[in-house]
Amino acid sequence: MRKLQNTLYVNSDCYLQLDGENVVAKEDGKVVGRVPLHNLESIVTTGYTGASPALMRACADKNIDLCFLSRNGKFLARIVGPVKGNVILRKNQYQKFSDDSFSLCIAKNMIRGKIYNSKWILERYTRDSPLRVNVELLKEKSKLLSEDYIKIDSVDTASQLLGIEGSAAQNYFSVYDNLILNQKDVFTFNERNRRPPIDPTNALLSFCYSLLTSMCTSSLECTGLDPYFGVYHVERPGRPSLALDLMEELRPVMVDRFVLNLINTRRITKKDFIQKENGAVLLTDEGRKKLFISWQKRKQEEIEHPYIKKKISWGLVPFVQAKLLSSYIRGDLDGYPPFFWK
Repeated sequence: MRKLQNTLYVNSDCYLQLDGENVVAKEDGKVVGRVPLHNLESIVTTGYTGASPALMRACADKNIDLCFLSRNGKFLARIVGPVKGNVILRKNQYQKFSDDSFSLCIAKNMIRGKIYNSKWILERYTRDSPLRVNVELLKEKSKLLSEDYIKIDSVDTASQLLGIEGSAAQNYFSVYDNLILNQKDVFTFNERNRRPPIDPTNALLSFCYSLLTSMCTSSLECTGLDPYFGVYHVERPGRPSLALDLMEELRPVMVDRFVLNLINTRRITKKDFIQKENGAVLLTDEGRKKLFISWQKRKQEEIEHPYIKKKISWGLVPFVQAKLLSSYIRGDLDGYPPFFWK
């Protein structure tokens, strides 16, 4: 099993460079941080000043993921080393994913995972906070999600699956605001909006989805798969379609629930956001710092994986799912087992 190591989050506008076997962060020419590279599996930076070529090469050589995000969490670029994937595995991936029936089989299980996990979140709130949520409404939406889940069995085309996923997402997000139990004067949710997000809740969701995308992309590459050739999301230049596919089942439990926890425990508050002239709402430097700290702690929490029946950290869930997907492509499994969490 892959070992989960630390992720270095660089929140301020620092220039990153290599000093021996360390990554050094400089702000206005002064060293503000130093971390040994051997302790890291990834570096995520939201600064504008960039990184030195020497550091980029060191990260590539040591298989350390160097990811650049914008201030609002939009993915910009990743530095990766030489592709080390099994050429036979990738050949099988391209051949089998070109078969619509094979791709649809995987996509259906991924969307099953997404709907199941979305339903679980609603059910969890009716159980844990029955006096603070509209139990009847949440139960109604949970029932609709169950119906959407069953409909997947009769799906024959990707367009049909897309329609069911859209229906499930609408049912789920229509009550997401009910799950926000504190700070209702600041955090509300009417609908998903992005590019840019125009309210604090969507700003948090979009930022964390970017972090999860990076994790899924890296996990697929580590298992030898091509993250840009998927089964559900349409291929586009520069778009990690398979990583976005893998994200679907993980969004509810790894991001949506995490964002609710940040809000309901007041770890993120109104002062952690700013609004730009174009209406975009962004996290402040301090807000991103709080988010990164909480995200890293969350990644290190242990769970029992529902399929492999072993204790792993949350941060390894995308990697395990990528390994299971590669096993199915190789023919070692009869189907792709989605991540069902409860």
